[in-house]
Amino acid sequence: MNFAFLDSGIGGIPYLLHLKKIVPNATCAYLADTRNFPYGEKSDASINECAFSAVSLIVQAWHPETIVVACNTISVHALEMLRTQFQGIPIVGTVPAIKRAAEVTKNKRIGLLATNATIHDTYIKQLERDFASDCTIFARGDAPLVSFIEGQMTSATDVQKLAAVMPAVTYFKKNDCDAIVLGCTHFTHMAHVVSAAVGAGVSVVDSRDGVARQAIKVHEERAKKAPAIFDAAADFLDDARDSMFFSTGFASESEAEKYSAFCASVGMRWGGVLLQ
Repeated sequence: MNFAFLDSGIGGIPYLLHLKKIVPNATCAYLADTRNFPYGEKSDASINECAFSAVSLIVQAWHPETIVVACNTISVHALEMLRTQFQGIPIVGTVPAIKRAAEVTKNKRIGLLATNATIHDTYIKQLERDFASDCTIFARGDAPLVSFIEGQMTSATDVQKLAAVMPAVTYFKKNDCDAIVLGCTHFTHMAHVVSAAVGAGVSVVDSRDGVARQAIKVHEERAKKAPAIFDAAADFLDDARDSMFFSTGFASESEAEKYSAFCASVGMRWGGVLLQ
């Protein structure tokens, strides 16, 4: 199994690691579109343009059998476009776990923590109507928290991490939410911090398990239909290149060193910059 994961930064790493727990022998690559970070504050047109370029890069460099868009913002805005443009490769998206939150909430008051681009998208409103029509959704776009996780989390103290999530936690507590959806993959890095801050009785949910299992299912179904294509892709890779982390560029050498150190801390290999 050969997967490529895509996000604007490090947000999707927990999704890759979760899939590896389920299928340890899967060969994975990760592309962080750091040159265009963050996606959550971009226009629809910019998100589509950046996502298309990023997928083109990882397809050329990695020859993935299946692509996981480990970014809620890209998924709700650009997933259908990507599937149209890259029809030969199965592409699995990531959307906020509103359905799961609706299943676990007791008071029908759900908090949605995401990017501004995600919470205002019509697709999210459809998810709410489909799976949480009897619930009240309290949505919060938190660009500062996304930036904190991308730029400061790896060197931050526990106190600093707690301070970073408290504006969101305070908002959801004020609205008596007993379920909180982490609707940006970046926030999964801080799930334990959010859980500790909101306290007992509040469920904090994300899409990691659902996305990983769907990606595996889609991959297996496609492999049965087109084994020759998958065999050819397998010839391109070997275990020595597993868990490679690629970027689209950095503002400085020190920034590149920061990402390289992050890779080492999560057991991934540093692949360097992919140029367009």
